[in-house]
Amino acid sequence: MFSKGIFSSVKREVEIIAFDIPYPPNYGGIIDVYFKIRSFKKEGIKVNLHCFEYGRKPSHDLESLCEKVYYYKRNVSKANLFRRRPYIVVTRSSEELIKNLQKNNNPILFEGLHTTYYLDDRRLKKRQKIVRTHNIEHDYYQNLAKVEKDIFKRYYFSNEAQKLRRYERILLQAEGIAAISMHDKEYFAKKYKNVEVVSAFHPNEQVDIEEGLGEYVLYHGSLNVGENNEAALYLIEKVFNNIDVPLIIAGCRPSQELRLAAEKHPNVRLVTDLSTADIYKLVKGAQINLLPTFQATGIKLKLLSVLYTGRHCIVNGPMVKNTGLESMCIIKNEPEAMKKAVQDYFTKPFTTKDIAKRKHLLNDSKYSNDYNINQLVGLLFP
Repeated sequence: MFSKGIFSSVKREVEIIAFDIPYPPNYGGIIDVYFKIRSFKKEGIKVNLHCFEYGRKPSHDLESLCEKVYYYKRNVSKANLFRRRPYIVVTRSSEELIKNLQKNNNPILFEGLHTTYYLDDRRLKKRQKIVRTHNIEHDYYQNLAKVEKDIFKRYYFSNEAQKLRRYERILLQAEGIAAISMHDKEYFAKKYKNVEVVSAFHPNEQVDIEEGLGEYVLYHGSLNVGENNEAALYLIEKVFNNIDVPLIIAGCRPSQELRLAAEKHPNVRLVTDLSTADIYKLVKGAQINLLPTFQATGIKLKLLSVLYTGRHCIVNGPMVKNTGLESMCIIKNEPEAMKKAVQDYFTKPFTTKDIAKRKHLLNDSKYSNDYNINQLVGLLFP
C-alpha cells in the first residue's frame, strides 16, 4: 500500500490510452477512466489522454483536466471482423497514436485489453507499460454470447471470445497489470507478472445515504446489454410476478421483449433515456436497490454507487463474489428467497446505525479513489 499523497510533490506525467472518449461518465468502464483522470489531477500528476472516437464528441471538460487530449477515429469497418486479432483491439489502432506516444518517455496506461494493439511494439520497448484490466475479457464475451438472442451477434461474441483468449498473452509484454477486482487478480497473477488490485474509480467521495423509507425497488443498468436485459427479465418474471411491491427498471435502449414483459405487470415501471443525475436520484430514493447479475467478472460500478448512496441492497452471489463488499449486501440466489427479502426489507427503515456501518466500511477503504490512485501510481512510477 502506498501512503496518500506520497507522489503529489513530485512532477509526474502519464499517457492514458482510452477505449472511448471518457465524457460524459455515464457507463461502466468510462466512469472508471474519467474519475481516474480526476484522481491523477488531484495528486498533481499530469495526464496526456489518447481517446478512440466512435460516436462521442470531443470534450472541453477533459481538456480542462488533461495537459493534452488526442482523438483518433476508431476504424469500425466490418472487414476487421476477419482479422486474427480481436475486433475490439484492431479497430483501436492508429499510426498517429504511436507517433504521439514516442514524443516523450512517460509511462503508459492502457485502458483495457481493447487498447493494447501497440503493447508489444518495439518502438515502446523501453517504456513502463501498465494495463488496466476491466474484465477477464474472453469470459465476459463468452457470457455475452450465452445471453444474446440475435444469432449474428451471438456468433460475433463467441468468435471474439475465442480471439480474446488467444490474444490475452500480449499481457506478457506489460510491466504490470492493474486488475479491477481480487477475483481478476487471482486469475491474471497465475499467468503474468506484477499484478495488483486497483479497484474501480467512481464519483463517490463519501457515503451519502438518506435514512428512513423509500417508495420503490430499483434495478438500473444499460438495458441494451444482454446481461442486463436478462437480469431485468428475471426480476419481472420470477421475483415481481406475484407480489404487490413497485419495481422501477431504469436504463437505456430496452429490448422489445423487456418492454412487453414490463407492460404485463402493473407493479413494474420501465423508465428510459435518463441522465446520470436522474439515475442518481432514483438510487437515493429507492427503498431497495436490487442488483442481480449472471456474470462474476470485474466489479460492477453500479454496485459501488448503490452502496455509497442507496439504502438496502439485495444482490445475488455473482454480483459480490470476491469483492469484499458482501457484508454490506443482502445476498439471495434463488428467486423465491429474493422475493421474500424484497418483501421483508421494503418496510424496514434504513437507520443512522446502518449509515454509520456503510461509512465505516467504505470511507477511506480500498474502494476509495485516494487509496486506488496511490496503488496505481505505485505501478506506473516504480
